[in-house]
Amino acid sequence: MVAVIDIGSNSGRVVVYRGGPSAHLRILASTRAALRLVRELDEDGELSAEAEGRLLVALRDFVAVARGAGAERTVAVATAAMRDARNGARLIDRIRADLGIEVRVLSGPEEARYGFLGAVRSLPVSHGALFDVGGGSMQVGRFRGRRLRDSVSLPLGSLRLSDRFLRGDPPTRGEIRRLRDHVRKRLRDAGIGPLRAGEDLVGTGGTLRNIAKIDRRSRDYPIPRLHGYVVSRRRVSEVVEAVASRRLEKRGTIAGLNEDRGDSIVGGSLAIETLMEVLEAKEVWVSGQGVREGLALHLATGSDALPEPPAVRAASIKALTERFDGWEPSKAERRVALARGLLAAFDRRAAPEMREALDEAARILDVGRSVGFFDRHEHVADLVVATDLDGFSHRAIALLSAVALAAGDEDVRPQAYAPLLAREDGEPLRKAGVLLALADDIEERCPPGIPLEMTCEVTRSRATVRVPALLGWRPRPLDARFEQAFGRKLTVQC
Repeated sequence: MVAVIDIGSNSGRVVVYRGGPSAHLRILASTRAALRLVRELDEDGELSAEAEGRLLVALRDFVAVARGAGAERTVAVATAAMRDARNGARLIDRIRADLGIEVRVLSGPEEARYGFLGAVRSLPVSHGALFDVGGGSMQVGRFRGRRLRDSVSLPLGSLRLSDRFLRGDPPTRGEIRRLRDHVRKRLRDAGIGPLRAGEDLVGTGGTLRNIAKIDRRSRDYPIPRLHGYVVSRRRVSEVVEAVASRRLEKRGTIAGLNEDRGDSIVGGSLAIETLMEVLEAKEVWVSGQGVREGLALHLATGSDALPEPPAVRAASIKALTERFDGWEPSKAERRVALARGLLAAFDRRAAPEMREALDEAARILDVGRSVGFFDRHEHVADLVVATDLDGFSHRAIALLSAVALAAGDEDVRPQAYAPLLAREDGEPLRKAGVLLALADDIEERCPPGIPLEMTCEVTRSRATVRVPALLGWRPRPLDARFEQAFGRKLTVQC
């Protein structure tokens, strides 16, 4: 169990993690504090006594959270503001003397490296660009095959840009234009150019997460987590217009905007919009993880190598199921095997994403039983949406939840998961739900602890399933659901 303290230029945070299978990180405790270090730094190059006091109060609270959660190790890192402060070394000595913790100041490349590890590991992306906009700096990197190839750290943080360029309240068009021109020039001077075909843009940092929160709050959306949310460049521009056109005192009325981001959101969002323009990116994947998670992962594994998304998804599912005593691996794997066989026999044209959703729904169904047997499908569907599943897109999470729910409710509509699922997902969803229900019914009527053999026969009018280990079977309402979904009468034989 490790606690990571991140002293950022705009804010600080502590997160306590417990490592799981394949270095899956589970958050046990967390708290955040506004620091505003870079604001004072830009005035005279030193952090004031007031800023030091603010930081020490926050760090004392962070240490209390870490110890209260039982952290076996606490690691503290600092970024741009402490890098640039002339009195940074003296402040680190004071922190060591007063609180007994060592603060390591990350270089720009180190910050980019840990930010990449944390942000990209749990997203289903392989090639592209990553950015992290903090209060004082922006890190931009390119990655290929889930390995960081190069990176650059630029003084384009949200608070730094806002303070330097945006004097008006609200800022004038001229101020906004000068900020954009400055960011565009710095990016191009750094050699940052358009994305290539097949590349994705991933972003992290408080400014981007606030943009995503504002966008998500503006419409109905079925998944509460920001990690994995995708924002189009058009929607980013709409958020920029919304925050830049309001006076500071009025920005607090914007749903989704953090209270302490009002004075920095304009500069940061303009920087992100300009970066997307330079990269010619149509959308950005929002990562809720970054330097803290990257550092925790490196400490856990001792490596910078990232597993492929399927391995990340498998580890995440394993971490979820192992939290529940009622989940039995042998039963889950038998159900998965039955569901795969039924799908192969009766719906050979199923899309790969639906095959994976059915697999995972079959694997985790007993999680719902652990909460409550009779509403198990609803329970597992809700857990899938609410929990932190790594390596999945939001659409994949919606499909997994919907398949689990459809196994117990033939009236599930994909529109309930809009905009991630659409009407055309309805028929594949109904078929997957029926097959999951059938696999579950068969599995629970077979003796425990043995692998199951199954054969399927399909004619124009009938589908026959034979399972020699099946101890008994009788007609059930599921038969009618199967016939409606597949156009054949169902026969199950022992």
